[in-house]
Amino acid sequence: MQDIRLIIFDVDGTLVDSQVDILAAMGMAFRSSDMVTPSKTEILSIVGLSLETAFAKLVPSLSHGQILKLTDDYKDAYVALRGKVGAAQSSPMFPHARQILDQLNAIDENLLAVATGKSRRGLDKLLDAHELRGVFVSEQVADHHPSKPDPSMVLACLKETGVEPRNAVMIGDTSFDMDMGNAAGVRTIGVDWGYHPVDRLSGADEIISSFLDLPDAIERVLQ
Repeated sequence: MQDIRLIIFDVDGTLVDSQVDILAAMGMAFRSSDMVTPSKTEILSIVGLSLETAFAKLVPSLSHGQILKLTDDYKDAYVALRGKVGAAQSSPMFPHARQILDQLNAIDENLLAVATGKSRRGLDKLLDAHELRGVFVSEQVADHHPSKPDPSMVLACLKETGVEPRNAVMIGDTSFDMDMGNAAGVRTIGVDWGYHPVDRLSGADEIISSFLDLPDAIERVLQ
């Protein structure tokens, strides 16, 4: 009998494309503090980190108070932007993502999970919008863990499911996801359609260019 396998997904840049709202919310947050907004490249480079860590990385000279204000302003802006059109439209799933999630979930030996820098509130909105409730058996969010690349979220997924690291894989679009997976002792698959360029995914066991390639890649890394 085949061992139970755990397939862990990042969210932003891996399952959904939320960069339009991320960039807009960042601009609104920085403008609310009369600060220059970092470039698109700089902002996308920190997607996946917890917000306070992301702001500290974007502008190392920020005080703790400034970081907290930017974090709150970003959250408010993101909620407002998402409310205008709904999460399904503001953060659409990447091509074939839902098809492959359903395909993987149909296999009895597979358990699916998410490990995301989103808040619980943000992930809930997304799950509802895309009708993904019940797809993931473990849902780890930034509210309860240190920021990526700390392995805490992946370790929590492993603990909740009882799956051994050798039977688990982390799938993401950033170096933070690869480093997090490696630190937790699981295999890693990078995707090239997200927010980090492929040359930053050197920690990945494999890199794929389409969701359609994912099932075979999982078979290879977990064989």
